[in-house]
Formats: sequence, structure tokens, C-alpha cells
Amino acid sequence: MLTGKSIILGITGGIAAYKGAALCSKLVQAGADVRVIMTDSAAKFITPLTLQTLSRHPVYTDTFDERDAAVVSHIDLADHADLIVIAPATANVIGKMANGLADDMLSTTLLAATCPILVAPAMNVHMYEHPAVVHNLELLASRGVMYVEPGTGQLACGYVAKGRLAEPEDIVAAVQAFFRRSKRLEGKRVLVTAGGTMERLDPVRYLTNDSSGKMGFAIAEAARDMGAQVTLIAGRTAAAVPAGVRLISVESAEQMLNAALHEYDNTDIVVKSAAVADYRPAAVQQRKIKKTGEKLVLELERTTDILAALGERKQQQFLVGFAAETEQIEHYAMDKLRRKHCDLLVANDVSAEGAGFNGDTNIMQVYSAEGLLESLPLMTKREAANRLMTIIADRLPLRRESAGL
Repeated sequence: MLTGKSIILGITGGIAAYKGAALCSKLVQAGADVRVIMTDSAAKFITPLTLQTLSRHPVYTDTFDERDAAVVSHIDLADHADLIVIAPATANVIGKMANGLADDMLSTTLLAATCPILVAPAMNVHMYEHPAVVHNLELLASRGVMYVEPGTGQLACGYVAKGRLAEPEDIVAAVQAFFRRSKRLEGKRVLVTAGGTMERLDPVRYLTNDSSGKMGFAIAEAARDMGAQVTLIAGRTAAAVPAGVRLISVESAEQMLNAALHEYDNTDIVVKSAAVADYRPAAVQQRKIKKTGEKLVLELERTTDILAALGERKQQQFLVGFAAETEQIEHYAMDKLRRKHCDLLVANDVSAEGAGFNGDTNIMQVYSAEGLLESLPLMTKREAANRLMTIIADRLPLRRESAGL
């Protein structure tokens, strides 16, 4: 599973640093090419020589210790890594990651990295539960950082509580699961729509909604990390566009429809998570509308239903729709799934705390033709996206079999 994979192992200054040696050894035995970066604090618990012997490569501890004049070490390491694993990850390095600080070899490399990052926290339970640490962990999760949860047991400080580093075997299993997942959609073409549409009234005003695009962006990232070729059609958004995907920027519902239809025939999976306007102004004024009285009446007309249009044209595509509801969730979800010929329908009650627009979390129910397939509790949108894409990958062969493909 790990043969040929380049993994950076970052070891920071906690008592659990000694487990870094066993973790390094197990990763190497599994076939990985492991490059170790240690902080100065980590080197007080375990020597770099130990990790050099186990990894069969020099250990990096100093940003300014440039050993090859042809490259800048922290950039070269970051560019060639398939995955970065930080174990143990102290509250200090988690804080640096969250705030973009780069004052040593490890944090500088992390800031230059574009590959996925897996963090295994280890610290005193009160530190782990401190609001600042909780905030930093949530912020990193929203950026796509993955975690191996700490275990509960005897801590070095004497407490028996949550905070001890996960066992090396568990961390290796998490690494293997990541690479296994990263191949599941290899060769598949995924189309994701995200954000809200803007329907112009005049040159300075428009109709829109509260969608931030965060859920769609998380889905695009999850599909990308599973090996898919991802095209993202994005309307009005309030989040950073994920790297490694092809972006098509649109404004109106009509533009999004045209872009989706243009890409549709060459797509294997479509996830239509955008919040598209149901209505648009019947006429767009070329000049700013001036105040003429106490009331202004706008005439609106229906936009084309993008999901329905895709459902009518569906051939080999696996089609996933979204439904933001405030009541009778299952009734409306199943009705929408059947009418629009979806393979899956993801519904959420946007009135529920933690599940509305603009936030970093979501609560979702995934429906298939048989009914409720899976209910996802409150979790980050990235976690929800990973789970949704796993469900899609699991059901994709069933869809192809039923279609005789």
C-alpha cells in the first residue's frame, strides 16, 4: 500500500516523541520513503540519530542547514511529499499551523506543503480541551487537515484521560486508509457545482442567497483526494477555491446550467450542491433603478431547473442532488430524488443549529431510491464531504450494474 509513497514524518516536543521511532520503523517496513523533520524540543526526548537509522535518511532539524546547494530543503521536501504525518503533534505546532507561523524547519515545510496532512495530537487533557486548541483543531479541519484521535489512558502528567498519542499501529492504519481512499475514484471525472447564483436586477443590484460554497468546495476537495479529475462550477462563494481542481466561474443560474450541460456528457459523477435561484428578474435594467415611490414591484420568472435538466439527460452519470429544507425533510427529499432522477439526494435542515449556510459544519441525511441510506450527525463540512464521496464510491458499481454498463 505504501510502496513508493513519500511521507514526511514530523516529530514535535512531547514525551510521546519516543513513539515516533516505532512509527517511522513501521512506515518504512510498509514500503514508504520516510523523511523525518524534528523540532529542537523533540530532539530533547529522542535523538535524531535514532530516526536517521530507522528512516535511512538524514534527519532535518534546522531550516538553515542546507545540505544541497541545488535545492531549498524545506521547499524540496514539501514538493515531493505525498503525505505529511505529524506525530506527536503538540498544542504548539497545532497553533503554528492554524496561524501560518513558520519559525523552524517543520513549520516552514508545513507552510510550503500542498499535499494532505495527517495530525496525531498528544498533550495533557486540559490542554487538549482548551478553547484555543479546540478552535485551532477545528480551523485546521476546515482546511482539510486529517486527524488520528488521541487515546484515553495514563498520561505522563499523571492524569488518566484523553490526550495520549494514538498507537503507531493505529497511525499507520490511518495512513494506509488515506492512500487506499485516494485511489477509489482514480480515472473518474467528477463535476461539482457550488455556491449561490446571482440574478441581476440592474448594474449594481442582484438577487442571491446565503450559500458560501463551502460544502461544494469540500466535496470537490474530497473527490480530488480520492483520485478523481474534478471540475468545479462555482457561482457566488465566500471561501478559498480548492487547489488541484479545474474551475469554471459563473454568475447566473443560466450560466451555471450552460456550463453543466457542456461538461455533462464527459462526466462520471455529478454532485450538484450549488444553491441555484428558482426565479430571476423578467427584465434586467441596463441602468441603476432609481427610487420612484414607497414601493417597487419586481416581476420574476422561473429559472431552468438544472438538476431536473441533468436528470432528464442522464445516461451513465451518477447524479447526486442537494435539498436545503426546513420541514418534512424526508418527504421533500424522496420526492425530489424521484422527480429529478437522482441516484442520491443529500438533504439537510438548514434551520438546525450547525447545518445552515456559511458555517463550517453540516448535518446531512443521504437518501437513495430505497429511502434513508445514512444519517450524518454534526460534523465539519470536510468530514461530511469525505463520507459522502465514500458513499458515492461504494454505490458507483451498483449504478453501473443496474444500467448494464
